[in-house]
Amino acid sequence: MDTFQLQILEKKQVTHDTYSFKVEKPGGYRFQPGQATELSLLKDGWEEEKRPFTFTSLPSDDFLEFTIKTYDDHEGVTKRLGEAVPGDQVEIGDAWGAIEYKGEGVFIAGGAGVTPFISIFRDLRQKNQIGNNQLIFANKTNEDIILFEELKTILGHKFYNIIEKQADTAYDQGRIDKDYLKSKINDFKNQHFYICGPEGFMTAVDKALKELGANPEALVFEQ
Repeated sequence: MDTFQLQILEKKQVTHDTYSFKVEKPGGYRFQPGQATELSLLKDGWEEEKRPFTFTSLPSDDFLEFTIKTYDDHEGVTKRLGEAVPGDQVEIGDAWGAIEYKGEGVFIAGGAGVTPFISIFRDLRQKNQIGNNQLIFANKTNEDIILFEELKTILGHKFYNIIEKQADTAYDQGRIDKDYLKSKINDFKNQHFYICGPEGFMTAVDKALKELGANPEALVFEQ
């Protein structure tokens, strides 16, 4: 597998704990919207600590972008990336991943699990093909919603937010379960479902969708 050492060109804060990193793009580097790569920060002791992160840029962009949620509660790669600055170096490998756009459907994301969908939505908007795609996005608080304004602009009324741990939220409250899915989705048999989030979240949503009649072959998620 090829590896590439790249410079961070720009870092922007997206939410209270999420940043977008714009990095150099190697000549000829290719990926599909929804794909990821293994990334490590080239700082002493962290060079071999590779973690998967999704591209949130478009394949046609002359840079690569990653939108990364950081976790300060333990010494990990994302905490170190939260401290990184433009000029720092990262290493990436080839692109890989099972999440790819296969047709209109419902995207269901938990927290940072929305990141594979960002490039897909940006690509569809560029092609004027957003169509009837929906996004159901679960977070703990309003502050955790990644790229709310952009996703609202792209999807309009087909963008649903559900918040678990904030009593005064203006959005739906609770967790994604069978009843909630039934309230938002009219057709379980004839469209794709794209699922990404923590492992327990994906297991629960996958089970609920199948019980509601979704075709197992129409479920798209990272294996």
